[in-house]
Amino acid sequence: MYGWIWRHLPGNRWVKALISLVLILAVVYVLFQYVFPWAEPLLPFNDVTVDNQ
Repeated sequence: MYGWIWRHLPGNRWVKALISLVLILAVVYVLFQYVFPWAEPLLPFNDVTVDNQ
């Protein structure tokens, strides 16, 4: 999959690397701004069971 993306990006090696970096940063931004806040109430991070012994 990554090879297919790399072959289809325009430019030489440095341009491809820059475009790849921008794409990675865009994906991380979307995950942190939209996906993780949406999924956080659905995950059991606050359901902790600790016995008082």
